[in-house]
Amino acid sequence: MTIEEAQQLVDRWINTTGIRYFNELTNTAILMEEVGEVARIMARQYGEQSFKKSDTEVNLADEMADVLFVLICLANQTGINLTEALEKNLEKKSIRDADRHRNNEKLK
Repeated sequence: MTIEEAQQLVDRWINTTGIRYFNELTNTAILMEEVGEVARIMARQYGEQSFKKSDTEVNLADEMADVLFVLICLANQTGINLTEALEKNLEKKSIRDADRHRNNEKLK
C-alpha cells in the first residue's frame, strides 16, 4: 500500500464507518494520546520501567498503527499529501544533514 492509497483508504473508512472526521483539534489531542501509548510501551519494553499486570496485552504494532491512522486523518483534513510532504522532508534532511551524521563522533 502506498501512502496515497492509505490516505484514500482512511478517508473512505471515516466517511462510511466513522461517519465523519472529528475536528482537527480533537484529532490532534487523540494523536497525542496515541503517541503517549506508544511511549508507554517503549518505556516498558526497551527502557527501565516494568510492565504492570494491566499491561499484559499491549501491542506496539497496533499502537503505532493508531498513531499513523490519526496522522493520516489530520493530513486528509488539512489537505496535506503525505507522499509529497515526506519526499520534500527527506530532500531537506539530505541537504541539511549531508555530512552531519557522518562526521558525528557519537555515531562511530
